[in-house]
Amino acid sequence: MSTAVVQQEWNETLWNNYVAKHDPKLRERIIVQYAPLVKYVVGRLAINLPTIIDSDDVISYGTMGLIDAVERFDPTRGIKFETYAIARIRGAIIDALRSLDQIPRTARQRAREIEAAIVELEAKLKRPPHDEEVAAHLGMEVDKYREACVRTNVSTLSLDSLLSSDDEDAPAGGRAFAFEDRDSPDPVSTTERRELELALVQAVRNLPERERLVLSLYYYEELTMKEISRVMEISESRVCQLHAQAVLRLRATLRQHQPAA
Repeated sequence: MSTAVVQQEWNETLWNNYVAKHDPKLRERIIVQYAPLVKYVVGRLAINLPTIIDSDDVISYGTMGLIDAVERFDPTRGIKFETYAIARIRGAIIDALRSLDQIPRTARQRAREIEAAIVELEAKLKRPPHDEEVAAHLGMEVDKYREACVRTNVSTLSLDSLLSSDDEDAPAGGRAFAFEDRDSPDPVSTTERRELELALVQAVRNLPERERLVLSLYYYEELTMKEISRVMEISESRVCQLHAQAVLRLRATLRQHQPAA
């Protein structure tokens, strides 16, 4: 019997025992076993975190998300714990950052201005505008424009947020847990989400090549920003800017597909 099979059976036994008994000692063993997931999530967010946030605090936020995941996880639902926990951990970190109001109102306003500029230029040019064109439209130098993209703090701008409410004050966890079951899903909401998913796929296809590559490496290959910078032979800050700009472009496009409030 292979080591992987033995490990899987051990995990299943551990979870079944914990679900049956809710023994605090078993809970502790599970938390310790999956603790590396916290560092994995933080590692993927690190390039986007405000520098004034202590890394130990971020680990603590993520650990709270892991604990919450352990307490809520239901093995009978057919979802891998790692998938469930990563979403909870990420949501807990982003919720904590938002509660600290680390995203200046001016940065959020600038993000809205960038989105509006992208929409207007795409309508006019019939193609995605270049950095220089968006910067000129906003009356900014290209370097300042790129810095503005990064300052929108892309840890809160991700593909996770594009298929749900655009309310900036909504808790990030609510979006991250989109895969949770609903006993009676709303047919209208289901249809709207499907239409939004199709629009997102098309919007990604229309992105400039370098932005598409960053999204592919980050979300599908699951590389870190540092690893992407090596693959693309550009700086980490440039990777961060390309990611931020790609998500802003997508959000601007998808905003046009959302029903009016």
